[in-house]
Amino acid sequence: MNARLNLFANAAGAKFFKYINSADKVIVGSTLPAATQELVKLRASQINGCGFCTDMHTKDATHAGETAIRLHMVAAWREATVFTEAERAALELAEQGTRIADAAGGVTDEAWANAAKHYDEDQLAALAMLIALINAYNRVNVIVQQPAGDYQPGQFG
Repeated sequence: MNARLNLFANAAGAKFFKYINSADKVIVGSTLPAATQELVKLRASQINGCGFCTDMHTKDATHAGETAIRLHMVAAWREATVFTEAERAALELAEQGTRIADAAGGVTDEAWANAAKHYDEDQLAALAMLIALINAYNRVNVIVQQPAGDYQPGQFG
């Protein structure tokens, strides 16, 4: 399977990824826990059907020490007992932020208030930016049908 367009070899695509990856560095450098970041990226990628990002974030999380059981349970996090209350709040925010078009009102006040119980303002900002950013990555990869399965942890630096 080949992508419809090689965005990595395309001048506009390469420039876009340069800038969007800079935005990602802001989030990675935040105090939002790295494990939470990977769980959020994985859940949004699952919802959006982005095989490339699902592959990437599963492998990156595993490489960083995340357990297989937690990764397997991300899609069913509501029923899973392996996540902290803070992680559950982040996953709820990620789902609602990813499914904006599906929900009449977007992210609920309850979901935001629950996340605010567990994260400070800087972490909430990072979480909101992360949800927006992973959705952008997902959409680009789904549009060009970026193949999944060959990602190696750290391959993008």
